Amino acid sequence: MSLTVFRKAHFNAAHRLYRKDWSEERNEEIFGKCNNPNFHGHNYELEVGVTGEVDPETGYLIDMKVLKDLIREEVEDAFDHKNLNVEVPEFANLNPTAENIAKVIWEKLRKRLDSDFKLSVKLYETPRNFVLFTG
Repeated sequence: MSLTVFRKAHFNAAHRLYRKDWSEERNEEIFGKCNNPNFHGHNYELEVGVTGEVDPETGYLIDMKVLKDLIREEVEDAFDHKNLNVEVPEFANLNPTAENIAKVIWEKLRKRLDSDFKLSVKLYETPRNFVLFTG
């Protein structure tokens, strides 16, 4: 029996969307307000889904405490109350769009999860804007 369990989390972070190799005018044209040189912030909501087979002995797909701790270590501790552009190494040369943030989170979690599990990361930048990354 294959099923998916989910864990929700959140973090608050600032970022600026821009490309160093573009002019200020081009950055403004493409990224608009999100290109603010003084940065801007979001209250990100995260849903992590783990899909696989339920262990017949425990009845668990994954121990939710293990998943909770993994998300805390890899995402919340790394991103919460941070300036993504400045303080998070993964974004030193990667534009911290919602799409790229979700992909980075997926990659960080994928390294720590059993390869038998499928993984999905849904990241809400606002209540109406979100991305889903499944690898």
